[in-house]
Amino acid sequence: MSGQSSLLAPGTLSPPRAVPAAIPRPEYVGRKGPAPYTGPEVQDAETVERMRTAGRIAARAMAAAAEHIAPGVTTDELDRVAHDYLCDHGAYPSTLGYRGFPKSLCTSVNEVICHGIPDSTVLHGGDIVNLDVTAFIGGVHGDNNATYLVGDVDETSRLLVERTRESLNRAIKAVRPGRQVNVIGRVIESYAKRFGYGVVRDFTGHGVNTAFHSGLIIPHFDDPRATTVMRPGMTFTIEPMLTLGTHEYDMWDDGWTVVTKDRRRTAQFEHTLVVTESGAEVLTLP
Repeated sequence: MSGQSSLLAPGTLSPPRAVPAAIPRPEYVGRKGPAPYTGPEVQDAETVERMRTAGRIAARAMAAAAEHIAPGVTTDELDRVAHDYLCDHGAYPSTLGYRGFPKSLCTSVNEVICHGIPDSTVLHGGDIVNLDVTAFIGGVHGDNNATYLVGDVDETSRLLVERTRESLNRAIKAVRPGRQVNVIGRVIESYAKRFGYGVVRDFTGHGVNTAFHSGLIIPHFDDPRATTVMRPGMTFTIEPMLTLGTHEYDMWDDGWTVVTKDRRRTAQFEHTLVVTESGAEVLTLP
């Protein structure tokens, strides 16, 4: 079926992977949740420079894991590759232990919108899979994700992936100091509507800096409440999630895995960026 395949079921989790003791942990590791962020959304040049380092490592870890995407590979194996890359480069995998999340990246296959947990699930030809990798190093986070094709994928799914990437690119180009953040969602939603795609509303982009999620929210639909004005030095993610059908979702019993309510496919792309005097600089480039 076009853009559809047999539905996913939870696999078996492997034990949590160890991080060398010498690598600094985010403050939330070992706690129920992070401390509320009380700092500024605008970062100084030194913090942004550290975020460039974290972003670059996150992007390279994601690329390293993506090289292993193939029919027959488990999502847990992709987690191992990303985990080892991050640790080998002195970074802590930000998702590991975040509010109890058990793995070092998120792997969201087919109808999974976001936050899929790597496990014994085997990838099959024709699947699509999103890898979401965040690196913590130098006291800051760099967060990115991308959706990849597994073997030969049907045209409907391939176009969904290609257009979701394009929606992110268009949104980044809309970033300007003095504009409200709702311009980001307006650009994404107007583009997605051309193709009849759903735009996920309940999971958003977010402020990121020394905090994994600062409290700043970046919607991907045209939300008139999103009136925060962008200023040079603000750092946040844009991460549109587009669906072949409804934007509504169900949550698995694991409390993390979010799937489309109609179980049709969904794709996502994400970059961390900083607002500049003239637009935006992407910080998660390999």
